[in-house]
Amino acid sequence: MDKNHKSALSVMEGVEQPDQINAELVKKLKSKRAKPLMVKDYVDGVKQGNRTILSKAITLIESALPKDQELAQLIITECLRITNYEFTPGQYEEIRNPKSEIRNPKSEIRNPSIRIGITGVPGVGKSTFIEAIGKYLTALGHKLAVLAIDPSSSRSKGSILGDKTRMEELAVDPNAFIRPSPAAGSLGGVARKTRETIILCEAAGFDVIFIETVGVGQSETTVHSMVDFFLLLMLAGAGDELQGIKRGIIEMADAIFINKADGENLTKAKAARIEYANALHLYPPPESGWTPVADICSAKSKMGIEKVWETILEHRKITQKTGYFQLQRQLQNRQVLYESIESELRRKFFANPKISAQISEAEEEITLGRINPYQAAQKLLDEYFGMLL
Repeated sequence: MDKNHKSALSVMEGVEQPDQINAELVKKLKSKRAKPLMVKDYVDGVKQGNRTILSKAITLIESALPKDQELAQLIITECLRITNYEFTPGQYEEIRNPKSEIRNPKSEIRNPSIRIGITGVPGVGKSTFIEAIGKYLTALGHKLAVLAIDPSSSRSKGSILGDKTRMEELAVDPNAFIRPSPAAGSLGGVARKTRETIILCEAAGFDVIFIETVGVGQSETTVHSMVDFFLLLMLAGAGDELQGIKRGIIEMADAIFINKADGENLTKAKAARIEYANALHLYPPPESGWTPVADICSAKSKMGIEKVWETILEHRKITQKTGYFQLQRQLQNRQVLYESIESELRRKFFANPKISAQISEAEEEITLGRINPYQAAQKLLDEYFGMLL
């Protein structure tokens, strides 16, 4: 065949294509790559209300990596200088005993934030309620941080973290910050580092902190130990109003609001309010000097939302006057002491390479029935503490 003959199947040589990766651009990006943030960078960013830095700082304190934990501890220490309150000499002694008649109403906290725990049975409408009262508060000029704890899967350890989806309006509010965190198997369904997250949010200028729990259960005890006001949301028309509610939860509640009190459910909600009010009177009055209340609200129609906030403010006013508000913050700090010790001991125990190896052996011994789990646990603890001597 003639070499000069051009077949219809022949391919014309095209223009040479450039590389898919722009080497010059990559070089420039590498040269401009941000340096790792230092403690001062985090603290300054949090103080300035930088949402990106605040989110990174929260992620850092939630990390289980030792290097991250060291950096997080320094950040928390600096943020505590901003958020912590202090007493003048003698003030703490005057309010130390909540039963004492000696009170000093002039003792004040340096940071005017208020921490509010919100819980309720599944389906009570916690997210809708938080969005309704959150929009109400931001309209008043408050800065709100919502720490929403989502349940984690016991199998995959994953979590949907869907609160930003459920709170569409609040999620885009410039005066609101929503931080969903997975419970990740933490005791009581509360994120492992919720207390530290509260400190960061307060340092960032948020004066109202909401902590939404997974639901009615052991989480209430944990949340109650880190908030100033504990709100229990309930439903009406779901059978016996007091069925399945632990006595301890009602005793912890500073207020019970029956949500979804609208439409045909309004009459049932009013009847439930009377039942809960009667139930509250069966318990001895709390040491705070506050009388718990029961009322109704509707997050959907916004009815009663203002009353909820007025109740919280009245509670704060009374407990600050009696000194119980300040005392509660001090007791919370003591609780942090024990939790920090337990957390660090647990981390170091399981991070020890010798213990890790022996745990696998202990599991096998227990499976084969050669040793019971109590003996195995004691043996491992003796081994660990023997290393420290």
